[in-house]
Order: sequence, then structure tokens, then C-alpha cells
Amino acid sequence: MLVTSAHAGPQAEGAERTGTAALPEHALVGYLHTSFANGSGYTPLSEVPDSWDIIQLAFGEPTSTTSGDIRFELCPQSECPGVETEEEFKAAVAEKQAAGKKVQLSIGGQNGQVQLATTAARDKFVQSVSAIIDRYGLDGLDIDFEGHSLSLNTGDTDFRNPTTPVIVNLIDALKTLKARYGTDFGLTMAPETFFVQLGYQFYGSGKWGGQDPRAGSYLPVIHAMRDDLTMLHVQDYNSGPIMGLDNQYHHMGGSDFHIAMTDMLLTGFPVAGDPDKVFPPLKPSQVAIGMPASPYAGNGHTPPAEVTKALDCLHKGTSCGSYQPHGSWPQMRGLMTWSINWDRYSGYGFMRNFDSYYGS
Repeated sequence: MLVTSAHAGPQAEGAERTGTAALPEHALVGYLHTSFANGSGYTPLSEVPDSWDIIQLAFGEPTSTTSGDIRFELCPQSECPGVETEEEFKAAVAEKQAAGKKVQLSIGGQNGQVQLATTAARDKFVQSVSAIIDRYGLDGLDIDFEGHSLSLNTGDTDFRNPTTPVIVNLIDALKTLKARYGTDFGLTMAPETFFVQLGYQFYGSGKWGGQDPRAGSYLPVIHAMRDDLTMLHVQDYNSGPIMGLDNQYHHMGGSDFHIAMTDMLLTGFPVAGDPDKVFPPLKPSQVAIGMPASPYAGNGHTPPAEVTKALDCLHKGTSCGSYQPHGSWPQMRGLMTWSINWDRYSGYGFMRNFDSYYGS
């Protein structure tokens, strides 16, 4: 996710989290610039249209890369004229929940590097994230770790049994939070393709070293949390060419890229080409496609007609083009976008296309 700045401040006690309605069969997920401003303008939570089923509050960020101490504050008035007061924001959270929507805390983003290298950082992560969840009465957590947050130590070659502390501690922290808040607590993830689908070719530094240790590094986290994962919406943007299951490289910006990348998640794939280490498919209901809302929002914007083609292919097996997926999945969950703000800036074209396609 692309951001320009973010701010942090002290934690405070606040609202208690309550359970909310189940997700609809097909859901629209969007990130809301809550702690910072950029060229898209500030959008109060109360003004987010009802089409958005999960609103990801961007972003909670650490006090330092390795502290595990996550902070989240509303954008200051000087940067975001018209920003809500804390009480107005809490009221807006409750209003969205009453309407059957989910409001989650997204941690990380482009600027928020998080490395839980120690058990102390792991425990501080759990404590500080819980404080934010409780303060605002939020419905769940989104892990949007980018950059150098996750990488694999040399010799850590099996995604099913990770040994790297930043990976193991993150998994432990997420399991603790999920256990604390129960089955209604949402858990979503928004990795880049480099950390997921690239794992078909490369995993960590490789058996002989020399590769980028971040390659495929989300796979052990996704796999360990798959029974607790509400939704994975990989960022199909800001990406280089990625090899699909057809062993061809696919390029972002059209339906082909989304079809090939999503097919990998719903079919499964051998990690680093090893037939003995196959990443199992996720449930269709756990998978959504991440796209930029407009050309302003990120590289790899997909025109609405191409979005529709991708959905037709993955849901119905039609309009697939040159890449033929290994099935069709009517229950695939839907779409995610960066961001609600950028979609509003561009007249809500992304949202309207989603509503038109799914008949909302």
C-alpha cells in the first residue's frame, strides 16, 4: 500500500469489541486512510458508502521496526481538516457494525516495517494491538506487512515448519489474538505477490543461498493460520512479472494477471518447485483479489471491463483468455482495493463495478 505519512500516539482505554454479522457471500474490502493524509483527501469513516463490507483502517505502525509496539491514532486536524473527534470515530465504528459491516485495524503498510524478532516484541505486539482493538471496539486485524518485515533465515526451507523468529513469533502472536477474541474476530492479510506467488519459483535464500530471503516469506504465516484466516487478498499490483502455474510470466494490469495469481491460491502449488512441499489451496471463501482503485492508487490498475473478465473466469469459467485456470470457484469471496479514498477521488468507479457485477 502506498502512503505518504502516518502518525502515532499513546494508547487509551475505550470501547469494547462486540460480535458483528457474518460476511456476505461476496464482499468488497477497502482500505481507509485513517491515520494520515495524501493526495486523495480525507474521508471520515461515517461517510464510507454501505457497499464496503470490510473497512481496513490504515495503518497501525510500530514505534520502531523491532519493538512490536503498535500505535494507531486518527490523523491530526492540521493534516486532515474535518477529521473526526475520537468519540465521533468510535460512534462511526459502532454505526458501521450496526449496519453489518466490519471495521478492522490494518498493521504495516509501506512505511510500517514490523519485525517480531524476539518473544518480548511478540508479547508487546499482542498487548498493544489488543489495546487498539479494545479502544475502538474493532472487529479484527489485517496484516499488511511489506518491505523487509518478513524474510527467512538461511536454512529455513520448509514453509510447513518455519524456524525464523520473525515468522514464528508473528504466527504465535496471531494465534494468541485469535484465541483471545474468538471465532468472530476477523483475520485478513494483504501480502504482495513477491511474498506469496513468487514462492512457486523461489523460497527464501534457497537451498544454496544467494536468493532474496523475502521470497515467499508469507507462505508459512498463511499456512499456519489457514484455519483461522478470514480472507487473503494479495496485492495484484506494484508487482513485477510473476510465473503462473502454466510456467509463463504474467504481467499486472489485465484480467490475465488476476486469473493466474488467483488460480495459484485456489489450486495450490509446489513451493520452489518441490513436489514434496506443496502449498495447499485455500478455500474459495477465503480468497479475494487485491487491485488499485484507480491509476492514481498504484501501478497495475485494471480497467473495469478487465476486472469483470477476471471475475467471470474465476467464478464461471468464461472469458478466461489465454490462461486456463484449474477450475471455477463461484464462492470466491470478492475484491479488495487500495483504497476507499482513492476510489472516492475517482468517483467510486471500482465500487460501482463491484456492485454492478454482484447485483448489490
